[in-house]
Amino acid sequence: MVVANRHLPFPHPPPIARPYISPKVKTFVSLPHSPEAVIPTMTSRKLQVVTPVPSDIDIANSVEPLHISEIAKDLNLSPLHYDLYGKYKAKVLLSAFDELQDREDGYYVVVGGITPTPLGEGKSTTTVGLCQALGAYLNKKVVTCLRQPSQGPTFGIKGGAAGGGYSQVIPMDEFNLHLTGDIHAITASNNLLAAAIDARMFHEASQSDKALFNRLCPVNKEGKRSFTDVMFRRLRKLGISKTSPEELTPEEVRKFARLDIDPESITWRRVMDVNDRFLRKVTVGQGSEEKGMIRETGFDISVASEIMAVLALTTSLDDMRESLGKMVIGNSRAGEPITADDLGVGGALTVLMKDAIHPTLMQTLEGTPVLVHAGPFANIAHGNSSIVADKIALKLVGPGGFVVTEVGFGSDIGTEKFMNIKCRYSGLRPQCAVVVATVRALKMHGGGPGVVAGRPLDHAYVSENVSLVEAGCVNLAKHISNVKAYGVNVVVAVNVFSTDTEAELNTVKKFSMDAGAFDAVICSHHAHGGQGAVDLGIAVEKACQNITQPLEFLYPLDISIKEKIEAITKSYGASGVEYSDQAEKQIEMYTQQGFSNLPICMSKTQYSFSHDASKKGAPSGFVLPIRDVRGSIGAGFIYPLVGTMSTMPGLPTRPCFYEIDIDTVTGKVVGLS
Repeated sequence: MVVANRHLPFPHPPPIARPYISPKVKTFVSLPHSPEAVIPTMTSRKLQVVTPVPSDIDIANSVEPLHISEIAKDLNLSPLHYDLYGKYKAKVLLSAFDELQDREDGYYVVVGGITPTPLGEGKSTTTVGLCQALGAYLNKKVVTCLRQPSQGPTFGIKGGAAGGGYSQVIPMDEFNLHLTGDIHAITASNNLLAAAIDARMFHEASQSDKALFNRLCPVNKEGKRSFTDVMFRRLRKLGISKTSPEELTPEEVRKFARLDIDPESITWRRVMDVNDRFLRKVTVGQGSEEKGMIRETGFDISVASEIMAVLALTTSLDDMRESLGKMVIGNSRAGEPITADDLGVGGALTVLMKDAIHPTLMQTLEGTPVLVHAGPFANIAHGNSSIVADKIALKLVGPGGFVVTEVGFGSDIGTEKFMNIKCRYSGLRPQCAVVVATVRALKMHGGGPGVVAGRPLDHAYVSENVSLVEAGCVNLAKHISNVKAYGVNVVVAVNVFSTDTEAELNTVKKFSMDAGAFDAVICSHHAHGGQGAVDLGIAVEKACQNITQPLEFLYPLDISIKEKIEAITKSYGASGVEYSDQAEKQIEMYTQQGFSNLPICMSKTQYSFSHDASKKGAPSGFVLPIRDVRGSIGAGFIYPLVGTMSTMPGLPTRPCFYEIDIDTVTGKVVGLS
């Protein structure tokens, strides 16, 4: 049996008029409203902000990044511990952690949000702005830890994920596109495994046990047969201790060589990193040579691959090798789980991923360090950047420093999975959780008209309406309550838009404090960079210094799959759970196979606490439907599918790619958002 345990606008600070300053100059202009701000010791630049705020790509292209070695030097990162990928990116090697493992960690801050509109509420922008404030204005050692964005949303409807306005990661075109190739490595690895599955079924269908065995263990030049390292893993799983192929009995030969995969049980699908709705369901095996091997399957987007989840949750190269080998692709006809190592491909997958395990070092517009690593979606996966990036960053900043990591969507999705999955496997605990809120989203939750990407906002969102904001604060209060339950201090960051009014913003602050937030801060980092998030940085530091409770998980691991699911759904406000026949069948199977002790990763809409995206605010008393339950056994979690979640997004009528082009004179990307 496979072992179940994984190696576990208002008020705006005025823009400071200043000439453009060379990025290599260490400089600072004191802010009257922020007495804690001091002259920084880290290399940083102060931005010359413009009103109205230009496009994200124009701002990004207006700032010449520092050479990445300058950023590494600020972190006291030896050149021995990073590999350059051009002038502005570097892979930080895991050896950096090994050298610093006895050093005390810095403060650990997680940034989530309220239930968003389809436009997003600026979580990544707030994360970057907070770090620019901490590093460039408050003289703190800081590292931002972000997920690598998928090219699906970049060219689809949402755009990139480098932040926005004057709070961005640069070069933003490199960040949003190929970066250092990690997602391409995941795509190649995933599809190699998919090819191995179909090839194995093809060969088993036409060969005897003996012929299969002879081809799997061919005679070498010395006239002998031998097992490879990955074959010994299968032998151990079967309880066979023999070391020579010649020693196996005919029955052992059959058990070793014939996986007998049940095609109906296969959950592993091919992936690609673009939105393509027409690949959601395909048939394979239609070639003349594959006669009789036709089966229905489909494509997921690359970031939904279990290999992405493995990368995000791994703690070392050895751990990644074990996790990749334990990924379950389906069952045999006898009901036994079939793994990547059973197919002999676990080692090859690790080879394809060997460079991807190292986080990528980049920088913000104001010269503070960023580690970009892994990018699982939060609605269809666990939605967090990597454990290794966070661990390395916590050592690099050291005592008194800050690591700020962003999670996907609201606290019901990204933060919940951060606490119950990521923190379980990392052993880390955050001192502070930031909840990003906007007046726009709160108006929607208060009964405002629908917000649709690509369409102009209704008048209700661009004119003062305090009553809508008040009604919508029920959503914010629910998120604050949920996050506080983990034992962390909650700071609400109110991300300001130019149409927000003082009365609306003050309403959000008051409701936040009444709901139990440690603090609530109005932020203008999109328009002013780190300067607009200084007060947020001060609040976060105080929250970290005043933590008093231990980290509390929503559920223990030793209860049943259903009990864990129901513990999570109670935090949504559900009164119960309804399981389809398929879900019941899968839960029973995973329990029998020994996987019931894994944490749960709910796959549900990000637009509501419930399964119904139209239910805004803080719905309660609903029954949550679970239509299927699947396992990412290598990554280390079970994921129930709620409602009709798709793992391959589609393109809208007018995708973002209409805006994207290249200036053929300068070579710069234009139109990227």
